[in-house]
Amino acid sequence: MNFDWEFNGLPLHVLIVHGVVIVVPLAALCAVLTAFWPAARRRLGVVTPLVAFAALVLVPVAVQAGEWLQSRIVNVTPLLGTHTSLGKTMLPWVIALFLAAALQWFWYRYIAAEGARFASALPTRTGRRAATVVLDLVILASATGAVVTVALIGESGSRAVWTGLFTS
Repeated sequence: MNFDWEFNGLPLHVLIVHGVVIVVPLAALCAVLTAFWPAARRRLGVVTPLVAFAALVLVPVAVQAGEWLQSRIVNVTPLLGTHTSLGKTMLPWVIALFLAAALQWFWYRYIAAEGARFASALPTRTGRRAATVVLDLVILASATGAVVTVALIGESGSRAVWTGLFTS
């Protein structure tokens, strides 16, 4: 399918990446808060995996729009090549963040809570605690990786666009 990634003369990549820059760190923050703050866990509930899912949807769309834009740029610079290469590293992080957030929601809702429906899956309290610690570490790793990667990609993109365009 050949889609025109442009709206009102502006490449959609420019608009979509702003969504990625907001949604990915928001999903990471929600997942970390859910892991370590019971009050946030109760309030956020299914919102955390839903926000992570939004990130999972936005990232490939941003990549496709970026590839469309790059194919129309006359002077592809090394800075743009760096940005493109980094951009392709985002999807694994948001996949990991989404899967961890979905598992986290299921875990706290159906297994880890006292009297939970599937609490007998790990019958001992020690087993549930150990599994919770592992899940929290996965959340921390995927959230940190996603946020750092989105920052590196955004920084490289801004350098690719703005380097050499103005003087101080």
